[in-house]
Amino acid sequence: MAKKKIVKTNAIRLVEQKKISYQEYTYDWQENHLGADEVAAKLGQNPAQVFKTLVAVGNKTGVIVAVIPGDHELDLKKLAKASGNKKVEMLHLKDLEQTTGYIRGGCSPIGMKKLFPTFIDESARKFATIMISAGKRGLQMEIAPKDLGAIVRANFESLTE
Repeated sequence: MAKKKIVKTNAIRLVEQKKISYQEYTYDWQENHLGADEVAAKLGQNPAQVFKTLVAVGNKTGVIVAVIPGDHELDLKKLAKASGNKKVEMLHLKDLEQTTGYIRGGCSPIGMKKLFPTFIDESARKFATIMISAGKRGLQMEIAPKDLGAIVRANFESLTE
């Protein structure tokens, strides 16, 4: 049986361009089941290792990106402190695609329209690899946290409640 060809996303192209080791995973998705915990279940992965990408706006810095474990909630106060803002709020969903080039459920920290300040939850360092969106619904990428941090120039911080 022929292997299904995976469409190259910006995230995959950038990782390959930088010669960073990664693994692709595909899964069937549904509009009302886009959460990282559901992705972890579909792929048989540890939910603490499947990270979601959240986009916020700081009162001083503008757009910022948080990459946190799918089984946790983002602490906006911690993100504000880490990013040098007094206040941070989530980017409106209607602005996500125009701002990042990605849609809900397929937002990768790699390959956004611009390289925004990015913060990865420090828990990622506990793992040899983590899973993140590869830039499209139904497509995940397994990558070493240090490699992810290097490609998006991220800081590792405590970001969850």
